[in-house]
Amino acid sequence: MEEKLNLVQEWDKVFPKSEKVNHSKVTFHNRYGITLAADMYEPKGANGKLPAIAVCGPFGAVKEQAAGLYAQTMAERGFLTIAFDPSFTGESGGQPCYVASPDINTEDYQAAVDFLSIQDKVDPERIGIIGICGWGGMAINAAAIDTRIKATAASTMYDMTRVNANGYFDSENSEEARHEKRRALNAQRIEDYKNGTYALAGGVSDPMPEDAPF
Repeated sequence: MEEKLNLVQEWDKVFPKSEKVNHSKVTFHNRYGITLAADMYEPKGANGKLPAIAVCGPFGAVKEQAAGLYAQTMAERGFLTIAFDPSFTGESGGQPCYVASPDINTEDYQAAVDFLSIQDKVDPERIGIIGICGWGGMAINAAAIDTRIKATAASTMYDMTRVNANGYFDSENSEEARHEKRRALNAQRIEDYKNGTYALAGGVSDPMPEDAPF
């Protein structure tokens, strides 16, 4: 049974609404029982079964930002699209908030394909996905295991796995530097436990510090 989400119904995106598409709010659930919130964009006047695309990302972002703009733009080009908040993020469910999980977030894409596959206006043989920035890796994960995904685009600016392992521009590419990073992360767990809550396991701080760059 899907959990009840309180979705904002008015237009709340950071980009202007297109007059070429119809917009609606939808929800779907993944195999972990988490209910996901999405914006659906449908080209106006379209007939027959449409190719469909699910869009998510960047890392720590919400569907009212880049993912929604990508989805709306692709709908203007004839696709039925959804931009969704991944688990633990934005209007989607899951606790604790702001956690990133490669397993669950890969499943989010597959659940989006489940949802699109049963829509009356969608051709289930023409479903693709787009992953932006950090979610490009999640999209590729999903495409590698899900034969229903017929096209995948990963719009990423750097290799996040390499950065996590080696640091920016390989600045931490040594056994000592990697050990120090693990030590610092584990020390933070103790501080978090003392404070009664774990720090963000990914995503963007909420609220942002006052001196954060725009």
